Amino acid sequence: MLFRLMRPALFALDPETGHQLAIRALAALPPRAPAAAGPLAVEVAGLAFPNPVGVAAGFDKDAQVPDALLGLGFGFTEVGSITPLPQAGNPRPRLFRLVEDEGVINRMGFNNGGADAALARLGARAGGPGIVGVNIGANKESADRIADYAVMAGRMTPVASYLCVNISSPNTPGLRALQDEGALTGLLDAVIAARDAAGRAPPVFLKVAPDLEPADIDAIARIAIEKRLGALVVSNTTISRPALRSAHAGETGGLSGAPLRALATRHLRDFRKATGGAIPLVGVGGIATAEHAWERIRAGASLVQLYSAMVYEGPGLGARIVRGIEALMQREGFASIAEAVGSE
Repeated sequence: MLFRLMRPALFALDPETGHQLAIRALAALPPRAPAAAGPLAVEVAGLAFPNPVGVAAGFDKDAQVPDALLGLGFGFTEVGSITPLPQAGNPRPRLFRLVEDEGVINRMGFNNGGADAALARLGARAGGPGIVGVNIGANKESADRIADYAVMAGRMTPVASYLCVNISSPNTPGLRALQDEGALTGLLDAVIAARDAAGRAPPVFLKVAPDLEPADIDAIARIAIEKRLGALVVSNTTISRPALRSAHAGETGGLSGAPLRALATRHLRDFRKATGGAIPLVGVGGIATAEHAWERIRAGASLVQLYSAMVYEGPGLGARIVRGIEALMQREGFASIAEAVGSE
């Protein structure tokens, strides 16, 4: 209710300023314990998630408010993308609300304060309760992007519940080329070696684009299984453009929110088929209700993530979706999330 009252004032601001205010507001909240394990608890990649609803990367780019987000009832949160060196990202404006479409277009370009700043924050909460994944990226001007990912894996391993390799952002030129079979194998080998050398072994997740061809999906699925990844995150923003009504529809960048929902769901099913259920999937893209999340779970997702929907529904959305999933699970006669995964 409070968010609905405040939304007109927030929407009078440009989206990036509004987002920065939201981060500051979350940072000012009194500390609250993270969600406790309940009927929706699920184990993925050796991690015990109290519920399957998480915050997607991009919301908390610099790891400023992971504990505040966990205190809102989310089962986990993913910070980043974080790069070895700080970078300003692309010129503003670079974030656009598509209000009529309940979507967002961004061309942020991995803007973040760099590994040192994030590591200091995450190190201060190391050992604290709750699952906090770290989404890692490469600097735009890097001469060796695979080396950047390896550096980030080594540095973030001590403070990450899991590492998420982001090679699917459309806003860093050439980055998606790392999804090609040969490049991806080399990249994952470097990340896993750097992680292992750091003395811990948090699972490695891989975030993929929704704009892949069937042959790409098959190759990525095979490599993910061979490398024993913890999960595939399906999917990042899309460069495709379905029919849109907003005046910002022509902006370049990655499209997320409601217009991405059908494409992301279809690709989740594609990856479920390609992997044969041999690797967990994280469903992300256009999830705004418990019904959307439940559809993704029934289609094969062990976990789901939100971001764009919170722009329109506020930070309490996660807890509402958790309650709704529990009601749906009971109504349809499933004893657990694990039992419902891929059951459609």
